[in-house]
This record gives sequence, C-alpha cells and structure tokens, in this order.
Amino acid sequence: METHGRGGLGSRGTGRSRNPYELTDESPVYVISVAAQLSGLHPQTLRQYDRLGLVSPDRTPGRGRRYSARDIDLLRQVQQLSQDEGINLAGIKRIIELENQVAALQSRVAELQSAVEGAAAAMQQREAQVHASYRRDLVPYQDVQQSSALVVWRPKPRRRD
Repeated sequence: METHGRGGLGSRGTGRSRNPYELTDESPVYVISVAAQLSGLHPQTLRQYDRLGLVSPDRTPGRGRRYSARDIDLLRQVQQLSQDEGINLAGIKRIIELENQVAALQSRVAELQSAVEGAAAAMQQREAQVHASYRRDLVPYQDVQQSSALVVWRPKPRRRD
C-alpha cells in the first residue's frame, strides 16, 4: 500500500513549494464520478470511504471532492483488501494507519542516519584539526626500536641462615 501525507489517512503535504500547474500523483484532479469509474467503485462507496476516513480527497471551495491518482490507487487497494482478503473496513483503516506510520518512521530513521553521518564527519574533521594543531617541538619524539632479544629471569638463590 502506498502512503499519503495529507493530515488523515489519505493526506498529502510535502512541505515543498512547487509549481501550482505541475501535475503529480498527488494533484487533485478527478471529480467523484471519474474517480469512481477509474477505481471501479460506485460514487456512494467513495463517499462512505471518505466519511470513514479511509480515503480523504481534497475539497474544492464549494466542498466538492477532488481525487488524485494516488487516491485512486488507494481506493483500489481498499477494495482489494475488502473483497479479496475479506478484511473489514475498520481493519483496512488500521492497516493504512500502520503503513503510514511505518513510512513516517522510515523517513525519520533516514533523517537521523543522515544527521549521525554528518555529525561523525564533523567530529572526524575536528579531530583531525586538533591533531594537526599539536606542537611537536614540546615533546621530543623518539622512535622505539623493537628487539627480538630474549631475557631470562632467574631468581636469586635464597640465603640459608
């Protein structure tokens, strides 16, 4: 199932500003009759899904529903889960909520991984700067020679008194 980011289960909102005339999968362009035909469902079923919060299309200023291509995909998936898998609508709603939550968490994990990698790189850079700033003239450096000599220890004999 695909996820949506628009407030409810079927919500959008990327936070990015984009060209208002650019059509994407999230562009609300289909009226309810076209969305019903494309999804293979009755318009009344779409209204019921909207009331239940399964698929929440955008609204026009006159409160008319406008469905996106992503909404149509979600309608098909809801129908498939209901008809083929025998899952009731409450279960489908929960599945969609959980999938949206998983997608949000995966996105957050990716953000945190990126932040950790950035912090690690900054730390390594700072560490390199600190090492480069050492004053080597204060501590004489002597190269230690490794020896393969064998030293045998023998205890002193005990004195007998």
